[in-house]
Amino acid sequence: MPAARNEPTHITRGNVFLDLGFSPEKALALKFKAKILIAILDEAKRKKYRQAQLVKVLDEHQPVVSNLLHGKITQMSIEKLLIYADRLGLSLDVQKPRQPARRRRAA
Repeated sequence: MPAARNEPTHITRGNVFLDLGFSPEKALALKFKAKILIAILDEAKRKKYRQAQLVKVLDEHQPVVSNLLHGKITQMSIEKLLIYADRLGLSLDVQKPRQPARRRRAA
């Protein structure tokens, strides 16, 4: 039996949500939700919060916090995630993309 080849079938070069077939608007919303979630999870890990502590800090019910910690945020709005981020002391800003560095020509 030949060895299975472990080669990617698709490589994304932009927004993975667009590649999955979401509309541009939905893909943008999902991308931002994912970025906010990652920031929240990173901060909770950095502060070594346990689930019970997060329930108090976020002023939320335990099942909602459990879903958040497991990445189940399909029913959560961007606004709700921003409130959680704020309660954790996070500051989220929208930034302009950096301009690519210009290559200098050799003289």
